Amino acid sequence: MNQEFTVTGAKVLFSLPVFGGIEITETVVNTWIVMAIIVGLCLFLTSGIQVHCRTKRQVVAEFIVTKVNAMVGENMGEHFLLVGYAPLIATIMGLSALCSLSGMVGMFAPTSDLSTLLAWSLVVFVLITYNKFRAGGPVGYIKGYFQPIPVLLPFNIISEFATPLSMAFRHFGNIASGTVIMGLLRWALANLSFVIFSKLPGVLGQVFGRVPILQVGIPVVFSIYFDIFSSLLQAFIFCMLTMMYIGSAAEE
Repeated sequence: MNQEFTVTGAKVLFSLPVFGGIEITETVVNTWIVMAIIVGLCLFLTSGIQVHCRTKRQVVAEFIVTKVNAMVGENMGEHFLLVGYAPLIATIMGLSALCSLSGMVGMFAPTSDLSTLLAWSLVVFVLITYNKFRAGGPVGYIKGYFQPIPVLLPFNIISEFATPLSMAFRHFGNIASGTVIMGLLRWALANLSFVIFSKLPGVLGQVFGRVPILQVGIPVVFSIYFDIFSSLLQAFIFCMLTMMYIGSAAEE
């Protein structure tokens, strides 16, 4: 197995010579694993759904659909709800949350790879551009770069491309910073454990000094924020920004 690493920190698992040596990294594999989990969860929740029969699975499925529809309707408008943007928002939110949370079970979190967030942001950028074209046509889209005065053309171009980049770097920065902080915390607790317990007399010091006792329990408290709350929060923020940018694009 290839043990090379990319610039993003993702391990290269293998390459595909048939396709010109394309490298398959942990990011790709773990993302497909998360997608398979989401598909399996959707199939499980929607299996056997009926009009009148209300099972617990159906209640959960209907709750998720209702909440996502309400969020899209309130933030983007009824038009986007009717044309089917709710499944897109739900997919992005679920994919983002589970990709980030996958780091808690020892996997390389795909959201720790900047290329993942850039790909998602590119999709959002395409949808923003499409809705601008749809709202004002090609002429209106081009005229938008010269508003409110023509001299702002360079700044409007920069702003257009800065939107997806800022979304990607915001999400990546928050997830990566949490990973770094948790790693530093575990390292500090291991060293502090050695300093404290290695001073025990005799064999006790030799045995307990080598065991990172302080790593048991304490990181869990911080993990509630950095691994769980932050992951869910960033998924929510990314989706809210997606809805805001696409919704505003249609109004221009």
